[in-house]
Amino acid sequence: MKIALFASGNGTNVESIIRSVETGQLTAEISGIYCDVATAKVIGRGKKHGYPVYVFLPSDYQSRRAFEEAIVDQLQQDQVELVVLAGYMRIIRYALLDHYTNKIVNIHPALLPQFPGKQGIKDAYVAGVTETGVTVHWVDRGVDTGPIIAQEPLKVDPNWELAELEAEIHAIEHRLYPAVLQSIIEGSH
Repeated sequence: MKIALFASGNGTNVESIIRSVETGQLTAEISGIYCDVATAKVIGRGKKHGYPVYVFLPSDYQSRRAFEEAIVDQLQQDQVELVVLAGYMRIIRYALLDHYTNKIVNIHPALLPQFPGKQGIKDAYVAGVTETGVTVHWVDRGVDTGPIIAQEPLKVDPNWELAELEAEIHAIEHRLYPAVLQSIIEGSH
């Protein structure tokens, strides 16, 4: 299955997916890395592994729809079958959802429906929860509201600092996401 990886920042989830493909744990073909931030570290990660990197900056387009249509054009040229959001911090709308209905998957650093949005780890930490975790879900027109594919809980140590919680969540993400993607490829989800 041809997949496209979308990210906006460091790209540690992208890196874990790439490693999973390279080791054969994930039987996908990565068509490219898609990014919406010109200075994101994920760009270097993608290039280091020899994948095409596409940087689409929203400011280069007249509208959000035009921005997404340009991305869809590239996805279709590359014959992408599944869009994988891996730290992509932009809300998906319009053309992407229209062309890739039920074919966009996201990972979220909290147990949805708790703590949706872009700072799920920090929100859970500030709330003082005793349990949080990671969710993999299909993307719909809401913000982190799509059907849940998989979740893995994490008991929160009350002595953890925010950075420790972040590290624990990221470790789960890096293990869980490739496994869930493989189950999607195999038709289990």
